[in-house]
Amino acid sequence: MTDQTNTATAPAPAVAIPPGYRPDAKGRLVPESQIRPQDLLEDQTVGKILGYAEELSEQIARFGAHTMEDVDAFLAILREQYGASRGGRKGNITLTSYDGTRRVTVQVADRIAWGPELQVARDLVDECVGEWAEGARSEIRTLVQHAFQPDKQGEVSREAVLALRRIEIDDPRWKKAIAAIGDAIRVVGSKTYVRFYRRARPDARWEAVPIDLASLS
Repeated sequence: MTDQTNTATAPAPAVAIPPGYRPDAKGRLVPESQIRPQDLLEDQTVGKILGYAEELSEQIARFGAHTMEDVDAFLAILREQYGASRGGRKGNITLTSYDGTRRVTVQVADRIAWGPELQVARDLVDECVGEWAEGARSEIRTLVQHAFQPDKQGEVSREAVLALRRIEIDDPRWKKAIAAIGDAIRVVGSKTYVRFYRRARPDARWEAVPIDLASLS
């Protein structure tokens, strides 16, 4: 009978670091006596800061989860009160304290990707710009020329491309380009942003409480 023993390679056990040694960036064990004092101090400083940062990150993650649970619980009570069917957070929500000095806003924004129609739109826009170069207003030419320029990550600006849809130009190619931009939009998910505000009195300006929960959703 053929041996069917699983021969998958097991993960290598962690190498114990002997006292008085530290691993360098290449995994070599180096005696601490051979490490420059400033490098040891730098290592200690990084370890101390990252220890606090990781702990704080975990706290913010827990806070974010609790925040959304509280918002959902509040909405569930409202739905029950009005006899509405159950549902999720589908839009923007603003909760304000009774005295008008504290506020929590929840915003749900779609994440989009561009389909191949965007390239068609760009070709049509390039044709238009080539013919309008002399007669078009400079601000329109600038807006159009920069709309499709990719950033350092190779992505075009969502805001810049969508801004083209607000420009009304009586040219069949332009209208087709705008239609192609609309068809190129692919909603691939959503991101939830939670922001917190406070003010000293109801007639004062709102001041943001800087906690970034967008990265957690």
